[in-house]
Amino acid sequence: MAEEEAFSAGEGQSARGGLAAPSAGSHVVLSFTPLDPNSDGVQPFPRSPKLQRKIANAAQPTREQLVSRLEKLQAEMSRTGAHIQSLKKRKANLSKSTEGMKQQVREDFENMRFVLKQDEQAVQEYLELDLRQTRSRLDQVLKNWKHHQDQVTKSIGSIQRALSTSPAAEEDRKLKGQSDHLSHKKPDASEKDIRLNEERFERLLKTLSSISKQLKAQLQRKALLLDSSPMMIDRQTCNSQIAVTSEGRGMSFSSTARSTQEHPLQFDKVCCALGLTPITAGQRYWEVDVRCCAGWAVGAAYGSLERKGRDKATKLGRNRNSWCVELRSGHLSAWHNDRHVACHGVGQTPPAKVGVWVSYDKGQLVFYDADTMATLQRFSAAVMPLFDRSHHQFTEPLYPALRFLRPPENQMWPNHLELSHSPHTVMGFSSM
Repeated sequence: MAEEEAFSAGEGQSARGGLAAPSAGSHVVLSFTPLDPNSDGVQPFPRSPKLQRKIANAAQPTREQLVSRLEKLQAEMSRTGAHIQSLKKRKANLSKSTEGMKQQVREDFENMRFVLKQDEQAVQEYLELDLRQTRSRLDQVLKNWKHHQDQVTKSIGSIQRALSTSPAAEEDRKLKGQSDHLSHKKPDASEKDIRLNEERFERLLKTLSSISKQLKAQLQRKALLLDSSPMMIDRQTCNSQIAVTSEGRGMSFSSTARSTQEHPLQFDKVCCALGLTPITAGQRYWEVDVRCCAGWAVGAAYGSLERKGRDKATKLGRNRNSWCVELRSGHLSAWHNDRHVACHGVGQTPPAKVGVWVSYDKGQLVFYDADTMATLQRFSAAVMPLFDRSHHQFTEPLYPALRFLRPPENQMWPNHLELSHSPHTVMGFSSM
């Protein structure tokens, strides 16, 4: 009975907000009744606004929400359909555009063939005229000799008749007169000059051969020019003895250094400069006019090429970070990793213009004589044990590079280089 009263007292205290400690030896049973979420009772842990929004979003959307969502999806479907139609139209126009380009190419080549055909016809007509004139002159000489031959024949006949009859004084007189009239005919010296104009024809053949080689070279060069783009000189890399013009294409060499603050990218000892735009992918081509330079180096280099000092790390072709073709003391050679070979395809005189072609993705670098398109040197993924490269791929951005070399003692330093770009010349370092 006492235990029941104690438990009742405990319930009363619990109802007033507290839990009575159970007495020793007593057994207390606690039970929890889950709260109805729809009830108006107070929740022991109120839900956060973020959780409430999540629960609201997970609830069944209203009709207005569904209508709005449907309108957005229909608009997106319309835009997607229009874009697909645009792509299909572009795809259909590809063939049309290509046919137009092909037609233009056909017309251009047809014009070239027409010009060549006209020139061929003019040459053929010249040769035919020369033949007719030479024949006419020879016909006149031949006519004179035939007339002389007829006279000799007549004289022979007269003599033979006189020999077959009795001599008479009158006949002897006539015969003597005819013999005195005919004389030994010698060929005229002018006859030797009657021939086809072979000297002019030889000059014509040499000219046609030269044109043919130039045309072949230019047709080969046109493919490289497709990879061309204008480039500028990076002023920050120029040695202090190099001044760049305002448009950024020309640079001059001076024996007096500029009094400017040295830049970290500047070549401080080697008279060198790099291009402004790096080559990081694809194919590029540029040309360097070197005809007025007595000593030069043309090439390409990584941006990590050393700029300070005079050791091999700063000089084109004397390290792993650069490649070049250079003219020194009249000898043309190709350099990389401080090793060199004599350039191929070089005639009696050095090239007037050097073409440089880079295929960055394939790791290829080729130097050309831009006038004849003869390959001077090729650096590629092919086996090249001389340059200590069995397989090469470019690993850094590549920059066009140009360096002045000291000329022989009896020659002046070159003092001006010009970067030029036109539809026919991509990048030229033109020495003045």
